[in-house]
Amino acid sequence: MERDRKFSEDRADQRTPKELEMDYFNDQLNDRTKILKPEEGELLRFGDSSVLLRLTSKDTNGRFGIYEINLKAGTVGAKLHYHRFMSETFIVTEGTVTIRNGHKEYEAHPGTIVYVPPFSPHGFRNNQDTNARVTLIFNPAESREGFFRGLHQVLNAEQIDSELFLKLYNKYDSYPVDETNMIPAH
Repeated sequence: MERDRKFSEDRADQRTPKELEMDYFNDQLNDRTKILKPEEGELLRFGDSSVLLRLTSKDTNGRFGIYEINLKAGTVGAKLHYHRFMSETFIVTEGTVTIRNGHKEYEAHPGTIVYVPPFSPHGFRNNQDTNARVTLIFNPAESREGFFRGLHQVLNAEQIDSELFLKLYNKYDSYPVDETNMIPAH
């Protein structure tokens, strides 16, 4: 008992002033609510398509990220790829998006939700003659907004660098199924 008390006293001497003020028995409430109006967020354009960064890793402490993709008619969003550590959820809000899941394709209309767990090959494109909009949710976020910012840089370059594209993909937990056919047309 004396030994435990000594340890506690020694530990108390090592605590920071902030630790000494901590209340370990009551919840510490704070309001970090974020309300986004339609079209609010960081907008990145890729030709006539775009991504709107709605809730980022910073906003959610890395728990998830929400990104809105506006895909012009006849545009590939992503070729067949997979993620090792995160899941991806598609929510189609406008138009029709063709989702490829392995060897199958599915025409996703507004209101359709597609959940893609890790290690599930998938891709998406807009085969229609009108624009489409899809909300993507990545869980955990894995700083996915960094991927979109890098993608903006790579796809808006005068010439697309496939090595840089692959490096970006791999840094942000994306792995193309076919590295010889991985860059989306835009």
